[in-house]
Amino acid sequence: SLDSDISLKITHELHKRKRRKNRTAFSAQQIYALEKRFAHQRYLTPNDRDQIANELQLSPAQVITWFQNRRAKLKRDYEELKNDVNAARKLQAMGEPVDFS
Repeated sequence: SLDSDISLKITHELHKRKRRKNRTAFSAQQIYALEKRFAHQRYLTPNDRDQIANELQLSPAQVITWFQNRRAKLKRDYEELKNDVNAARKLQAMGEPVDFS
């Protein structure tokens, strides 16, 4: 019917608009350079961001997103480590031997 055809077209248009960009596959060289920079600089100035983007042939948005994701990963790793230390302390307090290997 005409109504279902129109409904399908509207649904298709909405789906097209919501579609995300494809995931960027960074090269090993790009990741190495980004990690090296992140090791001594967690946040970038706009000039730093643009410079890195140009050097690595990435868009500034990709550099921004990579640094945001990397800071989030660092925070997750830190929280996990903190939880592990607290769990080990609890075990020690209960007299359990704790193996840190």
